[in-house]
Amino acid sequence: MRESKPLSEVDPEVHTLVKQEYARQIGGLELIASENFTSTAVMECLGSCLTNKYSEGLPGARYYGGNQVIDQVERLCQARALEAYGLDPAAWGVNVQPYSGSPANFSVLTAVLKPHERLMGLDLPSGGHLTHGFYTATKKISSSSIFFESLPYSIRADTGLIDYDALEATAQVFQPKLLIAGGSAYPRDWDYARYRAIADKVGALLMMDMAHISGIVAAGECNNPFELCDIVTTTTHKSLRGPRSGLIFFRRGPRGPDAKGKPVPDWDLEAKINFAVFPSNQGGPHNNAIGGVAVALREAKSPEFKEYIQQVLKNAEALAQELVKRGYSLVTGGTENHLVLWDLRDKKLTGSKAEKIMDMVHITANKNSVYGDKSAMSPGGIRLGTPALTSRGFKEADFVKVAEFLDRCVQLALKVQDESGKMLKDFVAALATNEEVAAIREEVHAFCAQFPMPGLVPEGCTSAPAERTA
Repeated sequence: MRESKPLSEVDPEVHTLVKQEYARQIGGLELIASENFTSTAVMECLGSCLTNKYSEGLPGARYYGGNQVIDQVERLCQARALEAYGLDPAAWGVNVQPYSGSPANFSVLTAVLKPHERLMGLDLPSGGHLTHGFYTATKKISSSSIFFESLPYSIRADTGLIDYDALEATAQVFQPKLLIAGGSAYPRDWDYARYRAIADKVGALLMMDMAHISGIVAAGECNNPFELCDIVTTTTHKSLRGPRSGLIFFRRGPRGPDAKGKPVPDWDLEAKINFAVFPSNQGGPHNNAIGGVAVALREAKSPEFKEYIQQVLKNAEALAQELVKRGYSLVTGGTENHLVLWDLRDKKLTGSKAEKIMDMVHITANKNSVYGDKSAMSPGGIRLGTPALTSRGFKEADFVKVAEFLDRCVQLALKVQDESGKMLKDFVAALATNEEVAAIREEVHAFCAQFPMPGLVPEGCTSAPAERTA
């Protein structure tokens, strides 16, 4: 029998890397909008014996034996998923097996579209997601554009808001079978009534990818996609603050009459989506992740979680207002959710250079396309999100300080760019020996040391913050 030993003894090399990653997370400002810090309880599930069991199939209909307990875990997760969003089990079902958001989305496409049938999603430079049909002039990027015919819709250049009029006109010409709402870098709420009307006019199914805002939806702090959509997908590790996994919600039976009063046929979504997840696209589900999702969904029903989401939104607003106050441009001029899309093109600085200098001072953000960009590798924007730092206890005043750090990074980047030239490699080389970079990094470390880190603490580390300073 194998002796049970801690990671530090079994594999000191990996243990050291875990400690280094923990030090990176606790020592810096995590501003990536799609990341968060999950709870100790969720992490306990991820590292539990649930990871040992193979369970292809659905509860009560497995390919393997010995799933009596695993069936209970999955059914509990399904029930909590419906409860978290206030859904009637007679009207809605959910598949909790997707490994993450991208497999969840592709499983939906597999279920409801035949190869080369048509879909429409928000264009990536407009704030959409790769899995919603993205391609360039020379290459199909996502499998959603490789195996299906995709035509994107866009935002208005003057407002940064979705151009619903243009979407409606294009949809009537393109006649998609699936219309996708949702995105990864859109800082405003979604007009589901308008989407529904457009989908009904062309006879399309309406799907919402709420991956970024699923926690906000659960807390009731934004428009509710379940009122009008046929299918809703989500990841579980962003604003929902769970493990890395995915969910697919689907209506059971016919949706009801369309805009003209005609009955909508029964799409049989449940059987099609369940079959698309397994056996079409996945094998055995990750039961440790499903257990973690169940825990996160229970946490999402608590009053503390609603307060957390409200603080996420307040922090995003504070960050947006402070950046505008400092003379910066934001797509749509602000935010209504957890993220801010920062347009740096008027400063003559690329998002890739801004990301590099932020990384060097231990601020983690990501370069991001903004409308009109030609390159995703050298885009004009930076995407910022508030869920992770809010999980560490940041308030509005703390995000004003965060904006100050961001402003200092950009001002230093412009100065270094003037001296080093336009090439990214020369820019990075110049930053490596810049004393001001080191000074900002030390200030960031000192600031972050005041805030605790949620979740399990690796052996040899501490999550305890230093005493707060004024």
